[in-house]
Amino acid sequence: QVQLVESGGGLVQVGGSLRLSCAASMRTFGTYSMGWFRQAPGKEREFVAAINWNGGVTNYADSVKGRFTISRDNAKNTGYLQMNALKPEDTAVYYCAIDLRQPWRTATTTNEYTYWGQGTQVTSSS
Repeated sequence: QVQLVESGGGLVQVGGSLRLSCAASMRTFGTYSMGWFRQAPGKEREFVAAINWNGGVTNYADSVKGRFTISRDNAKNTGYLQMNALKPEDTAVYYCAIDLRQPWRTATTTNEYTYWGQGTQVTSSS
C-alpha cells in the first residue's frame, strides 16, 4: 500500500514562508509525476503545482506563480513545496498526490491523480 505523508504545515504570519514535504513509501516515486493541491473550508480542492517525473517540467496555478516553488528529490522519495510571501487566501489543507499514468506531464485536475496524502494545515494570518 502506497503512503504519502505531508509535513511542514503550520501557522505563519502574512508574508512569511513555509516548506512542505511529501514523503512517499513507494520506491518507484522517481518514475511518476506528483502534484500539490489545497482545499479551504467550504471550497473544492484546487490545483496548486505539479512536477514531472524528473523535475524537468513544472506547472503552477496563477494564484501562486512567482511565490511557490515545487521540487523533488527522487533519491529521498520526497517532494517539496516552498511557499513564500504567504497570503491569507493561501490558508487551506495542502495535499500531495501521485499521477501514475502520465510521468511526463503535470496534470492539474484531481481525477488524474491516484494516490493522495492525508493533508497538512497551512494558516496564514496577520
